[in-house]
Amino acid sequence: MADLIAADDVLLFVNAAITSTGQREFHSGMEEQSLSLGFLHRYLLVNYRDLYAATLALDINDHNAALIVRNLLVTAAEVDVGRRRAEGRLIARRLELLPPPRVYALFRELRRARVNNRRTRAIMRDWLAARPDPAFDAVKYRGAVKDAVRHAHLRPDREEDGELGPFLFAFRRPAAYRTPILETWRRAHYEQAALYDLPYTVAEGFAAKHRIPRATFLERIAPRLTRLERLRLQESARARGAGAVRADLTTMPLTRLASYVLGLSMDERARRRGELTGALRASARRTAGDQAGRWGRVVAVLDDSFSAYGSGTKRRRPLAVALACHFLLEALAADYTPLWVSGRDDALLVHPHGATPLGERILDGLDRGPERLVIVSDGWDNAPPGLAGEVLRVWRTRLDPGHTCGIVHLNPVYDAAGFDVRRLAPTVPTAGIRDAEDLVALAELARFAEGRTGLPALRAHLDRRVAAFLGEQT
Repeated sequence: MADLIAADDVLLFVNAAITSTGQREFHSGMEEQSLSLGFLHRYLLVNYRDLYAATLALDINDHNAALIVRNLLVTAAEVDVGRRRAEGRLIARRLELLPPPRVYALFRELRRARVNNRRTRAIMRDWLAARPDPAFDAVKYRGAVKDAVRHAHLRPDREEDGELGPFLFAFRRPAAYRTPILETWRRAHYEQAALYDLPYTVAEGFAAKHRIPRATFLERIAPRLTRLERLRLQESARARGAGAVRADLTTMPLTRLASYVLGLSMDERARRRGELTGALRASARRTAGDQAGRWGRVVAVLDDSFSAYGSGTKRRRPLAVALACHFLLEALAADYTPLWVSGRDDALLVHPHGATPLGERILDGLDRGPERLVIVSDGWDNAPPGLAGEVLRVWRTRLDPGHTCGIVHLNPVYDAAGFDVRRLAPTVPTAGIRDAEDLVALAELARFAEGRTGLPALRAHLDRRVAAFLGEQT
């Protein structure tokens, strides 16, 4: 029983770490989300520290990965040397995968918290040393790099021909820099043409200083844009007449692409149906990889009710996950049937609207005799309330006790009041999901949530994920 409770505690935390970012959701505010998530972090850190660190190897979101790293470093003195070394390897690997702005924000948080032990400085030093272009970072994240260098007691003058130190801390001293990007940054203060050789986020500030028209700036900076910057700016550039900003939608991550599609008007989606559908399917096939077509007969129940809108800070995020899962499941299945709770049959034109008759759609799905039933919903079944849970209970206990149909519920929304994602029925495994790209891995993890697998099996699963994460042999 103790093992089952421990396994349940860890899975509860993993669900939270996948779905919650401490931001406002449809049914709970930012304060509730932050307090609930903070409690779970503290609870798992104190009671299951080794498992808490191991979750860095799972598909948790960047917000929670940074919180775990911070908490482990703040409390490093509470564990022995062996545990600190094991945690250090996980931390170093996870920092490699985090976006640089997130890592620099974490370093600034450690500085504010006065965490400056030898291991923390070594982690910061090694991460900064591994950056592929220190001069680029110094230009794009100048203030954050300065803070990290100060906090870790580093000597930046040893890099880039000794120019990083003067650039960061006495940038007016040299009349010119030998490092090209540093010299470009210096010239951009008084020469408009130079700013177009800088990263977009830096050039944008110089463009405002020089009062360059937005359309002109977007058109000329287009070659410097990253893939995701192109996606964000494509529509605003078109509205301002800067037609040169074009994003290759087929290369975009699936869930981010789904969010982009849902941000377009209905008319725009209908007009660009072939382009958008083709891009979503191409991204889904790339995500499915060698699993494409191997999932047999699949039915998906997808939530497009009003609560799928999310919130002002996470606008249409639950619906974007459902839309991305729709296209991914289409690629994974040999025979696929989507059932949107609204009854719509045009995935490209879905929008948040109406109640959530999950029970009826689950009945429709089971009636088709699938090998897998995948439910993507926030779990707020309300038309009528509780029908989905009762349908699943009867199906699992009376009609299909042998589990001939695999059922999994993937929930993209963290329920702050319940310290978990909202579940439909105890007999059906539920896992939190933030990105559809993690669907296959989460379907495997969800089997632990059925309450029939104890802590040893979960530890073995985590050990395998950690070994793969660190590139070690199992």
